[in-house]
Amino acid sequence: MKTTSLPLIHREFRCGATTVIYVRDKSGDKLGLWLVPTKMRRQIVARRNCLSGVEVEGLPPPIDGSGFPAWGIESLMQVKVLSDAQPAGFSQGRTLRNSPTVDKLKFTGQKVKQLKSGLRVRTTFKHTDGGWLAHHDLGWRQGASWLDSSITIENRSDAPVTLEMLASFSLGGVSPFATDDAPGSLQLHRFRGVWSMEGRLETQAFEDLQLEPSWIGYGVRCERFGSIGSLPVNGFFPCVAIEDTSAGVTWGAQLAHPGSWQLEVYRRDDLATFSGGLADREFGHWMKTLAAGDSFTSPPAMLACVQGGIDGCCAALTAAQEVPLATLPKSEASLPVMFNEWTSSWGDPSHANMGSLATALRGTGIKYLVMDAGWFKRDGGNWFSGQGDWQPNAAMYPDGIRATADLIRAHGMIPGLWFEMEVVGSASSLYDRTDLLLHRDGRPITAGSRRFLDLRKAEVGDHLANKVIATLKAEKFGYLKVDYNDNIGIGVDGGESLGEGLRQHLAGVVAFFKRLRAEIPDLVIENCSSGGHRLEPTMIGLTAMSSFSDAHECREIPIIAANLQRLLLPRQSQVWAVLRAKADLRRTNYLLAGGFLGRLCLSGDFATLRPEQRELVVQAIALYKKAAPIIRRGCSTRHGPAVQSYRHAEGWQAVVRVGHTGKQALVVTHTFAKLGRTTLRIPIPKGKWKITETLMEKSGDVALVKGELHWQPKGEWGATVVLLTR
Repeated sequence: MKTTSLPLIHREFRCGATTVIYVRDKSGDKLGLWLVPTKMRRQIVARRNCLSGVEVEGLPPPIDGSGFPAWGIESLMQVKVLSDAQPAGFSQGRTLRNSPTVDKLKFTGQKVKQLKSGLRVRTTFKHTDGGWLAHHDLGWRQGASWLDSSITIENRSDAPVTLEMLASFSLGGVSPFATDDAPGSLQLHRFRGVWSMEGRLETQAFEDLQLEPSWIGYGVRCERFGSIGSLPVNGFFPCVAIEDTSAGVTWGAQLAHPGSWQLEVYRRDDLATFSGGLADREFGHWMKTLAAGDSFTSPPAMLACVQGGIDGCCAALTAAQEVPLATLPKSEASLPVMFNEWTSSWGDPSHANMGSLATALRGTGIKYLVMDAGWFKRDGGNWFSGQGDWQPNAAMYPDGIRATADLIRAHGMIPGLWFEMEVVGSASSLYDRTDLLLHRDGRPITAGSRRFLDLRKAEVGDHLANKVIATLKAEKFGYLKVDYNDNIGIGVDGGESLGEGLRQHLAGVVAFFKRLRAEIPDLVIENCSSGGHRLEPTMIGLTAMSSFSDAHECREIPIIAANLQRLLLPRQSQVWAVLRAKADLRRTNYLLAGGFLGRLCLSGDFATLRPEQRELVVQAIALYKKAAPIIRRGCSTRHGPAVQSYRHAEGWQAVVRVGHTGKQALVVTHTFAKLGRTTLRIPIPKGKWKITETLMEKSGDVALVKGELHWQPKGEWGATVVLLTR
């Protein structure tokens, strides 16, 4: 018997820098999906076939005499149906992967379309008992750094089929570059996200997560995590990566779904696997029944495999977010700077207040001026209980909000308006229209002062069209900020399960966003959900920009903004820079510099700024326009020590972003408490660079020295922005 062997290959395809390999077991019934960097294809090693060691050698051999296997093929098709038994290996409660459903799926064939524009592969399996089909679809666009993956279940049987788990992808063979279980080499990367502290990278060794296999390969190891409800970034971002630090290769995946989702890192033997998709029955209260003739497709996932670490893998995945940008309004082409009045009025955007701001902002280069929450509140009421009726407050707008929009346009800016359109507040006439609301256990779901409209109902969609779309059109607003400030939770009544009811409702939300874009093609839409709770590819792709966080005036703003460059394109990440008349120039510059890590969004006391502050702001806007091509397309690298506490940050950070032409670069540097050095030395790419322009307070020097940018920040809580050209 061979002591080592290579995987049996069914087919493989070269997709640019990534090679896709379909591996099979000896029976040919089960197929797995592996990805490797194309340049490392020949470095896949022959693996040990059987486990070794004192523990194994002391056991009687298996009946077939083959020894205890060290590895096997993990199916690319991970699905569980209600009629099949549960998975073994102490799995229940931890995972539904590799249930008997997977064993009953037999490979029947592949359809391949190879075109100049890319590749499409459909891999089909048939359930031996039920007679239904499962299709795995994998796609690649020419020149792309990622692949897309989804699964469709097609019920061709005569009986209904109930799903209780369906993954959008399952990627195995981690790592194909080690002959054994790669001890000490595998790391899991994931991103945590809580309100006002989004995007924190968490890196853990497999051993720390107890993801190393057992001594005999029995007993499932699984790390299942995700987010439950209508805030898809509430605990974690739907993104995961595994790095083989010895081989220098990272595999990653990002899910596109606005509701409950899960990701799983799974292991039984030498090779690890990871998968993800809709949160399943155990994790997200989800089941879906398909009648005879019905089909259902999972949300899409993006997959990547790169030579390099987490930053390279994230860049490969977020590149997929560029695809929807071609349909954005023309006004977005230059990444214009905007002003949102939220921290100017704190919920009181009256016509008088907006008029003062419009006058003060005229001629500064600001493109969008946005009226935030409060324009609809009742006399004596507040903004967070008045959503639903969407009637402008007559005292605040004696001539109607059209007069305010016209005034803003007369000052050369596009007016914007805030809606939290998916909810109704306790002061709204719709609050007790329970026939229009989402329910759980027969009662309206209530979160604080909010209840939730049921977007599965045509009547609700028409109501929102009359209130939101009609208002934007009639009152001549060209910018819409969509907020969403609470979570529906585990699910809603009306579907086969609570989780399926939630999924159907959120499909209605997505449909309404598409309706908005179709009926007002030039409308610029901002995706906000108390800041960063909806930073996932579906919502990002439906909108021009996303609010990066609700960290309005916090010192941690540049830390969060740098985090998010790994998870969404900077050109779509709207970063607050709140200006206060009482602030010194050092703080003003610190916040302005943070805006260069994404889309610069000003707010605060613009109308009462001191002359030297206003001069600094005008300088920042002018520099931002020059830096916009780099922010629009480029590649970022973070430098500096890891920040432990965001609220009490210490040290420093620098983000170096090189534009896609390679001829320009942007360096944004911030210092925090306990800096510990007088000169920061920031590596920059090789080449003959020169400093073109800077944004900084009066103190501090920057210079290029032997392939580094040197900055003397003169203390804590400082910042500089440096534009470089070759």
